Amino acid sequence: MRRDGSHSVDEIARALGAAAEGEVAFRVTGVAEPGDAGPDDLALAMDPKYAGGLAKGRARAAVLWQGADWRALGLRAAIFVGRPRLAMATITRAFDAGPGIAGGIHPTVVIAADAEIGAGASIGPFAVIGEAVRIGPGARIGAHVSVGVGTRIGADALIHPGVRIGRNVRIGDRFICQPGAVVGADGFSYVTPEKSGAEEVRRTLGQRDEIKAQKWLRIQSLGGVVIGDDVEIGANATVDSGTIRATAIGNGTKLDNLVHLGHNVVVGEDCLLCGQTGVAGSVKIGDRVVLGGQCGVVDNIFIGDDVIAGGGTKILSNVPAGRVLLGYPALKMETHVQAWKNIRRLPRLIEQVAALRAAVTDSRQGEPKESGDDDEG
Repeated sequence: MRRDGSHSVDEIARALGAAAEGEVAFRVTGVAEPGDAGPDDLALAMDPKYAGGLAKGRARAAVLWQGADWRALGLRAAIFVGRPRLAMATITRAFDAGPGIAGGIHPTVVIAADAEIGAGASIGPFAVIGEAVRIGPGARIGAHVSVGVGTRIGADALIHPGVRIGRNVRIGDRFICQPGAVVGADGFSYVTPEKSGAEEVRRTLGQRDEIKAQKWLRIQSLGGVVIGDDVEIGANATVDSGTIRATAIGNGTKLDNLVHLGHNVVVGEDCLLCGQTGVAGSVKIGDRVVLGGQCGVVDNIFIGDDVIAGGGTKILSNVPAGRVLLGYPALKMETHVQAWKNIRRLPRLIEQVAALRAAVTDSRQGEPKESGDDDEG
């Protein structure tokens, strides 16, 4: 890439492992949707449905679907890809200017005397680095970030402004954390001297013998958080510390914005937890699990490897490996879909039953009444 941020079509094609045709030395300085593309943009039209947009824009180069007729589309150069979203990962990385965290350590940063900052690390304005903290080489830490006592952060981390990382947190390499996230807050853990109403209701499924006043006593969070390599945490997500053992997130797992992990939760490797998903305490989640947006998981259960739950699913019991879930309560997706088909048929079924009842009633009204035996007596 040149200082002007441009890339040649050929450079991009080689990075993608894709074929390119036309004036492959042509350089582009940005990417755009087809209808918005300027003459120096690389238009992203990787599906035939976007072909019409190229005529509205001014792109001279584009990323197209396999077999596209780039000349007929009025282009000077084209790249051909088979899997658009995979291509997006490479293309967006090439044109990402980064978070704008200046090199070195800003003079307003507060760093404890015994903290260790790795070679090449950058720390932005007004960050606070606590006692006994270890930050790996090449880490980039934005403005107003705080890192608690005894925490370890691996190499090449990218921590955006406003992140709060608590005490006793262990984070692997290449960690990415979006603004406003909180890692290592205390868990939501309380107890009453006697059995609480919530415990009684859970045991009896709704019955309560007697309602009594209750006082909640706090259980402290000593376990911290352990995070593997290549983990990403979205904006305003929260990961609570464990009570005695650590809350844990495995290598390669990604948390979307506003995801919450309660205390003692264990999440496996390469999981995807989408926006507003909440996982209650002491849940164990396997590897490669996908939880769609606004999923909820009740405490103290396990979810097996390779489970996929659609958006809004509420998981109330253990889930075996490989299951696909949907609904509240969570059901196998095919069962949920069939159930809702049946529910949609209910009005028609009720009408049919009413019609049958009316027909039966009418037929009975037309029958002759039974009479007694007139010969008796």
